[in-house]
Amino acid sequence: MRIDTISPAEGARTSQKRLGRGIGSGLGKTSGKGHKGQWARSGGGVRPGFEGGQMPLARRIPKRGFHNKWGKDYVIVNISALDALPAGTVVDYDYVLENGLAKEVKNNAGLKVLGGGEIKVALNVKAAKFSAAAKAAIEAAGGTAEVIL
Repeated sequence: MRIDTISPAEGARTSQKRLGRGIGSGLGKTSGKGHKGQWARSGGGVRPGFEGGQMPLARRIPKRGFHNKWGKDYVIVNISALDALPAGTVVDYDYVLENGLAKEVKNNAGLKVLGGGEIKVALNVKAAKFSAAAKAAIEAAGGTAEVIL
């Protein structure tokens, strides 16, 4: 076998359609576009989603919701998830994610601790935000709630 004898597999490459090359080709005269009309013209056709002038579906359906582009998404953990940890543990953003205590969110602004459940062990919790109930519960158990940015 020589390099000049190598060719693609049978059917791997198809030849280009040659339009407007005489009646015998079957694609002469109008080049397969039929007679006149929007589809026969240069640049003809309609954009995706166009419904012939009828009010399009995207505009018939009501708008809903709001996306605050300055809003912050936090990785959220409840104090009930922290109750099983050994006393004296330093709980921060990295610790929570490594131990699977909370799910990571895109574009997050840090860790937020909420007061769901109760906590009986003294922990050193470092987070971007605390709910009032969470802070009170952590401090009542003998731990510290430190706000970090």
